[in-house]
Amino acid sequence: MQRTNSFLLALLCLMIFSCDSDRVFDTYNSLSGVWSQEDIQVFKYKSKDSTSEYNLFINIRNTEDYPFNNLFLITELTYPQGKTLSDTLEYAMAYPDGKLIGTGFTSLKENKLIYKEGFRFDEIGEYTFQISHAMRKYDQIYGVKELKGISDVGFRIESKK
Repeated sequence: MQRTNSFLLALLCLMIFSCDSDRVFDTYNSLSGVWSQEDIQVFKYKSKDSTSEYNLFINIRNTEDYPFNNLFLITELTYPQGKTLSDTLEYAMAYPDGKLIGTGFTSLKENKLIYKEGFRFDEIGEYTFQISHAMRKYDQIYGVKELKGISDVGFRIESKK
């Protein structure tokens, strides 16, 4: 009897803490710990609502092998009718002392990076979101071809309350 109650309590706790009522879309692409400069991460989302506002996030999981304190990304959001929004973004990935920013108790850190706030999917249909890294070493013209320490790249859409 006590074992059954313990199981039910654990199941209830899991259900309560795993609820994520704001999430509309949340998916990751796994990498092998290296993100190639040519490896564009693609996410597709079908919008059925053109009136609500959403917050859009880029999620990055990185390890201690990540060699930089920042991350430059190039993004492209393509609407169902073909309109495209392109951005070059910079995010901090480490504190000045070199300690990685992000959540997680192990050497794997997760960063939820804001991409757009209060965004409306003005057109009904499929949107395509693409992300590539644009990292390069200081005083070098050519970009880093193989960015080490990135294990996953994700895209998340949340309802704006």
